[in-house]
Amino acid sequence: MIYADTSFLFSIVLHDANTAAAVAYLSKHSTVLALTSWQRCELHNAIRLSVFRGNCSGSVADKALARIENDLAAGDLIETSLIWPDVLALAEKLSASHTTTLGVRSLDLLHVAAASSIRATKFLTCDGRQLALARAVGISADKI
Repeated sequence: MIYADTSFLFSIVLHDANTAAAVAYLSKHSTVLALTSWQRCELHNAIRLSVFRGNCSGSVADKALARIENDLAAGDLIETSLIWPDVLALAEKLSASHTTTLGVRSLDLLHVAAASSIRATKFLTCDGRQLALARAVGISADKI
């Protein structure tokens, strides 16, 4: 299972500075990505926040939201369940072990804990701290 954090997923569905790299990565690596309820919520919110910030129109955001559903229907994204008490307990363990040395934030912890809890074999991100944390816990990780 491959886990992509929200920064990577956002770059796939809505144009930003990392879109070209994310698309290039996916074109070189035929990949099915996990999509948890956590990622879906954060991704939907990031798209809507782009409208608020004036980075895209409502119609562009609607197309990005529809793309997520289309990618699920096509099998490019796979609905993946999380057991939240387990994810939160693991995030706390990761915090105790890595926050003072890596400076990871709560959302970084949640993404890596979620990836670990679904036994992800690869972690994709645009964030250096998440990359470092994923690698520290033994998940193969790529930053685009």
